[in-house]
Amino acid sequence: MSVFRNLSRISQYSYSSKPHTLNTIVTNRFHAPLSTFLSHFATATATNTHTDYLAPHVGLGPTKAHEKSRVVVLGTGWAGSRLMKGLDPNIYDIVCVSPRNHMVFTPLLASTCVGTLEFRSVAEPIARIQPAISREPGSYFFLANCTSIDTDHHVVHCETVTEGEETLDPWKFTISYDKLVIALGAQPTTFGIHGVYEHAIFLREVYHAQEIRRKLLLNLMLSDVPGIGKEEKQRLLHCVVVGGGPTGVEFSGELSDFIMRDVRQRYAHVKDYIHVTLIEANEILSSFDDRLRRYATKQLTKSGVRLVRGIVKDVQEKKIILNDGTEVPYGLLVWSTGVGPSPIVRSLDLPKSPGGRFVLVSGYAALIGIDEWLRVPSVQDVFAIGDCSGFVESTGRPVLPALAQVAERQGKYLAALLNKIGRANGSRANSIKDMDFGDPFVYKHLGSMATIGSYKALVDLRQSKEAKGLSLAGFLSWFVWRSAYLTRVVSWRNRFYVAINWATTFVFGRDISRI
Repeated sequence: MSVFRNLSRISQYSYSSKPHTLNTIVTNRFHAPLSTFLSHFATATATNTHTDYLAPHVGLGPTKAHEKSRVVVLGTGWAGSRLMKGLDPNIYDIVCVSPRNHMVFTPLLASTCVGTLEFRSVAEPIARIQPAISREPGSYFFLANCTSIDTDHHVVHCETVTEGEETLDPWKFTISYDKLVIALGAQPTTFGIHGVYEHAIFLREVYHAQEIRRKLLLNLMLSDVPGIGKEEKQRLLHCVVVGGGPTGVEFSGELSDFIMRDVRQRYAHVKDYIHVTLIEANEILSSFDDRLRRYATKQLTKSGVRLVRGIVKDVQEKKIILNDGTEVPYGLLVWSTGVGPSPIVRSLDLPKSPGGRFVLVSGYAALIGIDEWLRVPSVQDVFAIGDCSGFVESTGRPVLPALAQVAERQGKYLAALLNKIGRANGSRANSIKDMDFGDPFVYKHLGSMATIGSYKALVDLRQSKEAKGLSLAGFLSWFVWRSAYLTRVVSWRNRFYVAINWATTFVFGRDISRI
């Protein structure tokens, strides 16, 4: 937010009657004259009205002939981050718009909830992934949300992200693009069940993990207070996880480890009250081999996790109600039932992929449609990758699963494609109509992994549910799981953090400080 605080200091030179109205966006990253800053941005005349204050007509204008072409990337998930890492900053100016300035290494996010890893170990700053964003004069990162896209004029409309009561009002601005990549990902899905947003905690972002950790430790300490009845103590220490996919199972496994190895030693007064329930409508880990699913069920049960098959009908402040009328009281409720399209993806006037992962209640598809080269059909210079995209019907391809490896592979492919387009003088807007893109994107599944606690994990190397392939379970799989993810962590800095955290936890136990 330092960018926008600086705006208020310089805007007085542009307006006499409203010092907080800006006519340009300026960053404080460079020690160049003010005129150098302003040369990168488009300006327009504003009036002294409240509307102009909330939505000034400002932003990055179209690139000039002597400037590098501009790629605008919406999102900092697996797809967008891998794309930015592979883009050549000698060809493009890279502008990223996202409500977070880091990428989250989601496979290890569950470990941060119970103190196995620290939060910074799974967060990689975008400026480290693509240093040009903080070094090149025409490349920027904006902490903002995309509100709409004008594909006819190659313009993205954005609004800044603000937090707290003592911050500036959101600024609205525009960014002109030569190439636009939509990598907005997805959001947790609730299936329209009442009370989920109000009472449950998701597990998609670092702040979700922080909230889970604070809530878990708070309940542990409250349950030890004199005067708390047995029934209330059991409710406070009942952790309910809804969703039996990899995220829900891994969190349940981490939580059971935390209970057995840390809670029983450090919260001896309440150790017999805390327990975990995992609720799933069908089979847990449905994409895994049958033998691995049975092994996971047996191991989780042995670790003290209660498995319940049912469908949540309603979520209330202190209990959930299943479809058969069963009431399940809880102190901590974690919701992990998959992902769905975000409101901005649904609202974009772009071709949609029929069917696929997300079909709204109204019956139309919500994924942004793409062709074999990850382009959005019928619009120029727009690409979509990651969980927000799916192949259009004319390609004859199925919609790919919402997995990190799919998004990462798409980002890597598109970065190479855009670099190829730039070297062929196709980087400018509306300049690639007849260009040969070469080989289309092809996805090959590398397998799935999940940890289930107690130094055990599952490794399924089949390319599909119907295919044959190697599948492992047990301690060896746990070693493979840790080794694989340690090598996949984005930077050497975070690999060091993760390795040190694992070693520290093994020797001294998990950190139970409530910060």
